Amino acid sequence: MTAQDSSFQTDALISEDIDAYLDQHQHKSLLRFITCGSVDDGKSTLIGRLLYDSKMIFEDQLAVLESDSAKHGTQGDEIDFALLVDGLAAEREQGITIDVAYRFFTTEKRKFIVADTPGHEQYTRNMVTGASTADLAVILIDARKGVLQQTRRHSYLVHLLGIKHLVLAVNKMDLVDYDQATFDQIVADYTAFASEAGIERFTAIPISGFKGDNITASPSSQTPWYSGPALIEHLETVEVGNTAAQERTFRMPVQWVNRPNLDFRGFAGQITGGIVKPGDPVRIVPAGKTSTVKTISTFDGDLDEAVAGQSVTITLTDEVDCSRGDVIAAAGDPPEASDQFCSTLVWMDETALKPGRGYWLKLGSQMVTATVQQPKYEIDVNSLDHLAARTLELNSIGVAEFATDRPITFEPYAKSRDLGGFILIDKFTNATVAAGMIEFSLRRAQNVHWQPTTITRDDHSAMKNQKPRILWFTGLSGSGKSTIANEVEKQLALMNRHTFLLDGDNVRHGLNKDLGFTETDRIENIRRIGEVAKLMADAGLIVLTAFISPFRAERQMVREMLPKGEFVEVFVDTPLDVAEARDVKGLYKKARDGELKNFTGIDSPYEAPETPEIRVNTVDMTPVEAAEYIITQIMPLK
Repeated sequence: MTAQDSSFQTDALISEDIDAYLDQHQHKSLLRFITCGSVDDGKSTLIGRLLYDSKMIFEDQLAVLESDSAKHGTQGDEIDFALLVDGLAAEREQGITIDVAYRFFTTEKRKFIVADTPGHEQYTRNMVTGASTADLAVILIDARKGVLQQTRRHSYLVHLLGIKHLVLAVNKMDLVDYDQATFDQIVADYTAFASEAGIERFTAIPISGFKGDNITASPSSQTPWYSGPALIEHLETVEVGNTAAQERTFRMPVQWVNRPNLDFRGFAGQITGGIVKPGDPVRIVPAGKTSTVKTISTFDGDLDEAVAGQSVTITLTDEVDCSRGDVIAAAGDPPEASDQFCSTLVWMDETALKPGRGYWLKLGSQMVTATVQQPKYEIDVNSLDHLAARTLELNSIGVAEFATDRPITFEPYAKSRDLGGFILIDKFTNATVAAGMIEFSLRRAQNVHWQPTTITRDDHSAMKNQKPRILWFTGLSGSGKSTIANEVEKQLALMNRHTFLLDGDNVRHGLNKDLGFTETDRIENIRRIGEVAKLMADAGLIVLTAFISPFRAERQMVREMLPKGEFVEVFVDTPLDVAEARDVKGLYKKARDGELKNFTGIDSPYEAPETPEIRVNTVDMTPVEAAEYIITQIMPLK
């Protein structure tokens, strides 16, 4: 036999082994679970023990583990199982988990994917990430310390995130001499908290991740007083999966419109609930159009039935309007569609929530702009009290109302994770800033509808013989915005154009007199002005606004309110030292002296436009010259 023949034979044997392994394990159910709790409760050690005892460590990995245990370990001469999971250098140096570590292992009865989540409060957002797809949570408690604040925080979070199966693993029992009274007291304390938090049931198990007691073998000789299952035995038998999802009403969010040729138009996605068959009547939400399922296609051919968890392509008997972000649902029981909601938010960004600011909201395949109002309250996870809050800081949990720029299809999170859970994304940094769970749509969203009118926006424009526009002047205080805007309006009036000028100071005498100059109030100030300016543009006017409007996000929010091309950003680009030297109102001096807080350019930032449609300045140009230049840039006016 040649070396090449031997290599082929070896490859064939390896392939046979892989096929045999897959055949043996592919039909097992999969359980996704997380370990969470306070810092140093032993989460990583527990997972390392599970991997070790389930024979999921290769010999070379074991050799590295033994070497790393000698260098970085915290267990003396013993193997430090936590090092199997703590992969970051910072984690090994500090002896804590920072990132979410995912590991796969299998037993004779089930496959598992476990997420080791951080215990420190600073990394609560990472813990939420790990919990978002889990079916079960293992809450670890150090037997020496009992129920701590992070124990409560993580328990409340997993309950909030809809995890129904909880295991209370009282760890490090070896360090309290396996004392039953200690275990019983911890279970009693946790039971009292769970009742207040709305946690209906949990399974308590005394363990030692380091020694292996009640992990994979039951019962441990060290805990003769405990007669329940070992941890792995419980994990193997707890009932999870698609059974509950299949019992729900049919829903399939559309991920992609599949159009390989002119004769085929299908809608691809993963079924999140229920069962569907050809011939079933369905409704497209939010449009409300109805049709009937024609075929259910997969890569392996058409199906007579598809269930929750399957990814399929559905064709319909009718040519209905359906695209990515829509939901195909049972015709007789569709999900709701609304644009105003109450939700619970877990804030995950170091920059606090800005009420009134526009964020991207991503719910499944739906992406819309959402504005969050000032929180109704923040939740103290220690006491579960509702606290007054103007905003939400990093790791805060609160309840707030929000509105979207168009209706989205949803179900309450308690009913469906897939159609009730969302994330908020900062429009400029693209950072995920919050995870949210929709509780319900607001009644006013169901009662308020657009009333059609006979005279349309185009009619108003035609009557005035002009195209509506909003000339949005932005710049520092004293830059010359109001002066130039006033000059532009004068010249437009000479051209018989229908205009209206909204000035920052004038508006604060009436419409916005209840607002101050904090960042939150500035955002609300611009939101209101944007809505008013939009109404005036709908009436066919050319609207001029002169506001500092210091934040790019709010200027972009107003731009998105209007048809493309109707928002014209005019940047009055005057340097700070020039604007301050004018100081017509004496505001800069007051700000420098500390008498005026939140003043733009001094103790509050100004975010200059990056690509304005028009840029002028009052250093090289007079107000009249600047106005003439602006008018030449916006011509023609039809």
